[in-house]
Amino acid sequence: MANIDLNFWPGKGVLLTGHTGFKGCWLAFWLNRLGAEVTGISLEPNTDPNLFSLLAIEDRIRNHFQDIRDAASLADRVRLANPDIVFHLAAQPLVRASYRDPLGTFSTNVQGTANLLDALRGLAALRVVIAITTDKVYRNLEQAFPFREIDPLGGQDPYSASKAAAELVIDCYRDAFFSQKPVAVASARAGNVIGGGDWSEDRLIPDAVRAWSTNQPLQIRRPEAIRPWQHVLEPLSAYLHLAERLWHDPALAGAYNFGPPTHEAASVRQVIECARIAYGQGEVIWGDGSEGPHEAGWLTLETSKARVLLGIQPRWTLSQAVERTLHWYRDLAAGTSAPDLCLTDLNAYATSGKERCTP
Repeated sequence: MANIDLNFWPGKGVLLTGHTGFKGCWLAFWLNRLGAEVTGISLEPNTDPNLFSLLAIEDRIRNHFQDIRDAASLADRVRLANPDIVFHLAAQPLVRASYRDPLGTFSTNVQGTANLLDALRGLAALRVVIAITTDKVYRNLEQAFPFREIDPLGGQDPYSASKAAAELVIDCYRDAFFSQKPVAVASARAGNVIGGGDWSEDRLIPDAVRAWSTNQPLQIRRPEAIRPWQHVLEPLSAYLHLAERLWHDPALAGAYNFGPPTHEAASVRQVIECARIAYGQGEVIWGDGSEGPHEAGWLTLETSKARVLLGIQPRWTLSQAVERTLHWYRDLAAGTSAPDLCLTDLNAYATSGKERCTP
């Protein structure tokens, strides 16, 4: 499995979009700990509580609240930052929200990505761009096999379709503008992410914590849906290692899946049963899968490309990921600070995985 090169990051100029979101906050915190010089561009946090405030991210990086759909203002911010490395996480990230606001979803996820990539053209320092999309970019025909990076893109819901379209934008800019620089441009398609510090709507673990912490039953719409669940540190570690490898070998540019081994994909029911054990309590009302708009029932990823070319393998099993996540929320409620909790998880992740545990 791949380790982060602690000598690589000190002093590197990093532009991070979406740094106020769940994954973005964790990545900003980690990059700051690694010694990178981080500039963040994002909308303001939209939940209360939020990890951005709890980790005091604004004090750790150069913070800018900026809508990536505003091309002119975004370009000014990007030119001033003149980064060495870019992580693009800013997005409208929720499937059900995309049904409520499809135009906003397409505008942010497609046009916003194009605005950023266009603003990066011609920057003197730029060497690596990693654009984060999703495991849902594939045309999902509900067949029981894992998706490979070469499989057709698509999406029946606006979120998935917008991210598939963003992949086309990324491919275009890579080939048309960056391949001769050389600037290495990659897209990262990560599985379903869990971890402490997420308070977003319509996400499984945050919904569970909200319900159980107030002694309410958790309502589950699609208990048998299969997803490639992973702790947030798994894809973030992969992004960091990918950036290091692209810096030294731009020929590795392209699309990558990041997630657990295919056989470790699990149903929503399995995750919640594991979460109830870790949390110590929790009533659940199981739905029959018929509620709400369409969402894929089966989704798994083939991750052999990342394993073979990059040496990336997950460190934590699903049970470990769920346990650490639920303990994070429990310990926060008991008074432990969010920075201490995140640092504890980072240290545990760094020292684990010498041999992978089985579920």
